[in-house]
Amino acid sequence: MNNTLLYVLTVLIWGSTWIAINYQLGDVAPEASLVYRFGLAAAVLFVFCWIKKLPLAFNLRQHAQIMAFGLCLFGVNYYFLYLAQQHINSALTCIGFSTMMIINILNARFWYKTKITKQVYYGAALGLFGIITLFWPQINDIDIGAETLLGLSLCLAGTLFASSGNMLSIKNQQMKLPVMQTNAWGMAYGSLFMAVLALVRGVEFNFSLTLPYVSSLLYLSIFGSVIAFGCYLTLLGRIGAHKASYATVMFPAVAVVISTFVEGFVWDLTTVIGFICIMLGNLVVLSPSKQAAKEESGSQKRQTEVCEQEITPAKA
Repeated sequence: MNNTLLYVLTVLIWGSTWIAINYQLGDVAPEASLVYRFGLAAAVLFVFCWIKKLPLAFNLRQHAQIMAFGLCLFGVNYYFLYLAQQHINSALTCIGFSTMMIINILNARFWYKTKITKQVYYGAALGLFGIITLFWPQINDIDIGAETLLGLSLCLAGTLFASSGNMLSIKNQQMKLPVMQTNAWGMAYGSLFMAVLALVRGVEFNFSLTLPYVSSLLYLSIFGSVIAFGCYLTLLGRIGAHKASYATVMFPAVAVVISTFVEGFVWDLTTVIGFICIMLGNLVVLSPSKQAAKEESGSQKRQTEVCEQEITPAKA
């Protein structure tokens, strides 16, 4: 798939998963649902790899790195985000998690010395401003007390782990570890971690055989995990975390559009301004920079000159 399709699939799928997550809440503990989600996703990936005869064997050092990747991206970060939502509303959680783009920019700079253009910073700032504006009615009356600060701290901790998982995914791909197989093992490790954590906390592993729960679990496992994470992590390796992570800012915008049709959400001025800022930020971040365009133009010019020299017959 080309980068555009990978990005669009990631944004559309993860922007719609909030509907499925709503159906997961209720009789089954969130920790148990996460175990089911990533356990099923890992099983699907392992079966796919087996059918396609993709190698699943890794050495001990590679498994240690894949385990760290899986715990960060498919385990610990989700646990902290679930804890955060016990203290703050979903709007604040969404805003907190959207800061992953800024964290990814800093981490990419720290881990890989990635050069970040000014337009990425401008686009990120515009996108985050759009997110805050989009959710302003929900956060306007919130009192910044100990409970809110605790929730935001937990949310930030989860986001830091998610960003670390992003960096480890890039490292995996630099080591030529295939995305599909590392995702299979990573989700298995993440599911195992959540299972152990749930057992330690005394969480009951019940299951709901209702159509809404089962169908939402299948959607989150197949589309939200197998497909979306595959697209997103592939994109990380191709265009860098500082650009790919703008998808986390786009999710709420997609969710608002879906809510408009599904739940009858009514737009107001803050919704319009927030949505426009998010979309403009997306264009700023993902548009080729002038420097990149100049380098590409120069590269094409050099290739043309080489071709012309090869075609022109040598003089006697």
